[in-house]
Amino acid sequence: MRVGSVSQFLLMSIVCGAASLTLTAGSARAAESAQATPCPQTDQVEFEKMTWVEVKCAIAAGKTTALIYTGGVEQRGPHLANGGHNVIAHAAVEAIARKLGNAIFLPVLPYTPNDVESIPGTIGITDELLAAMLERIAGQAALNGFRNIIIMGDHGGGQPRVYEELAKKLDSNLSGGARVFYCDQVYRPANDAFDRYLTQHGYPLGLHGYLFDTSELMYLDKDNTWVRRDLVPSAVGDPVVGHTAGDAKPQFGPHSPQNGILGDARRSTAELGKRAFDTKVDFAVRQIRSLLPSS
Repeated sequence: MRVGSVSQFLLMSIVCGAASLTLTAGSARAAESAQATPCPQTDQVEFEKMTWVEVKCAIAAGKTTALIYTGGVEQRGPHLANGGHNVIAHAAVEAIARKLGNAIFLPVLPYTPNDVESIPGTIGITDELLAAMLERIAGQAALNGFRNIIIMGDHGGGQPRVYEELAKKLDSNLSGGARVFYCDQVYRPANDAFDRYLTQHGYPLGLHGYLFDTSELMYLDKDNTWVRRDLVPSAVGDPVVGHTAGDAKPQFGPHSPQNGILGDARRSTAELGKRAFDTKVDFAVRQIRSLLPSS
């Protein structure tokens, strides 16, 4: 090798070594800076409104449970907005997270299994797509450092099969051995309990867009966006017959309005809605506490 080539080789080695040291030092300083970043005071439990520092500090302080809640978009009668499930889901999961005290909720998934009906308003996905999305979200939650992941939803599509099977599949098989649970009490059992209350107090049976749905949205709709309150006094649809909510069935006839309401929403009130909402939150918190390993 010629002298000039040796000199050039040595020069390049020195430059590359210096650059490597600079990068290593920079990475070390960045890591040190991240570790030294003080934990800010926040009462946030909503993942998408938090900074990475707030999330890291919250997990270190014990908020190791991630809540994944699904909503849904579907027609709910002429008096209720199509995104009602998402409104209820967001309010419910935040209330659940705050009541648990050790949880943060991820962005509400706005679509669940459903099919477009004869009247517009419904946007649904398939069971397979929901399962894939929930699996990906749960995996990402584990990589963020959450030790427990709870899956639940406000709409019946996919429940319980997709949610239950996915929880069993992922439990202890994600990053760090994160536990995954399906909270079913927040939906059907809570709804059934409130329907029994309605029946016991002389309210008519219903299945969709009726007194239950309408009252809950009236309670949550603080800015009058989601409920057309002027239409509630006339919000009656196809009748629902049966002895209890469990055996209730719609009764269609030649003069059926088929307006998206199955039942009668005319006696809906925000007070009844609060009772329905609180029932949902209480059922979920009780079940989640029984599921978590530390409980």
